[in-house]
Amino acid sequence: MIDRRIVYSGVMIMGSVLAAWATGAQADFTLNMTRGATAISREVHDLHMMIFWICVAIGVVVFGVMFWSIYHHRKSRGAVPAQFHESTLVEVLWTIVPMAILIAMAVPATKTLIRMADARDAELTIKVTGYQWRWHYDYLNEGVGFFSTLATPQAQIHNHEHKHEHYLLEVDRRLVLPVGKKVRILTTAADVIHSWWVPALGWKRDAIPGFINESWTQIDQPGVYRGQCAELCGKDHAFMPIVVEALPEAEFQAWLAKMKTASPTAAASDHDSTSHL
Repeated sequence: MIDRRIVYSGVMIMGSVLAAWATGAQADFTLNMTRGATAISREVHDLHMMIFWICVAIGVVVFGVMFWSIYHHRKSRGAVPAQFHESTLVEVLWTIVPMAILIAMAVPATKTLIRMADARDAELTIKVTGYQWRWHYDYLNEGVGFFSTLATPQAQIHNHEHKHEHYLLEVDRRLVLPVGKKVRILTTAADVIHSWWVPALGWKRDAIPGFINESWTQIDQPGVYRGQCAELCGKDHAFMPIVVEALPEAEFQAWLAKMKTASPTAAASDHDSTSHL
């Protein structure tokens, strides 16, 4: 028999380790979804957590009953197996209860998916085109378009310099969006399949040649939000970062006016390079 003091000591040590991890390293080791920067992203997060806790409750009940049954009906206590072939009540319960749980999860999930797909009444439309290995942003009806390319120096990539805080997550030109405005985003690709993903927005969309996928976002607070291509699109897949900068309306309009006057020829050229899509 194992000494109970050894078991108790082991449990206490494990508990101390877990407590230290929870108060320290956990801050740098986040596995859960973030709440994001939009109403949709927070709704997705809350839906995720609700379903997570439902699954936890189901696991506690199922494994609790199983372990209780194993312990109280063990052979050493002289337990005798019940002799029966079926139970109509049990069969009805294990059909109705899971169905009710699934419906309870499906209703809010469906409402969220419907909201995510409703891109009507957008105040700005941007076409995002994936290339190997960069992004092109076209502000439709605004005459502004440009490529966004990785800005991390090759010296950092080849370990010749200290890596920056935003290593592989910085670009030469950011996608600038207005705060508080509904922005419609059309996603496509010019060569292979890419995937435009910014976690703070709460969704990602595949960029597929010959197809246009529609999404929308409305960022609540000014800030910089980073993402990456989430589709394995070739040898430089890891070098396709996305940087979204949300500005107050007045600052966004000033930036847009500056972009229109700074290099209209380049903007027109960028637009023509993607017009075949």
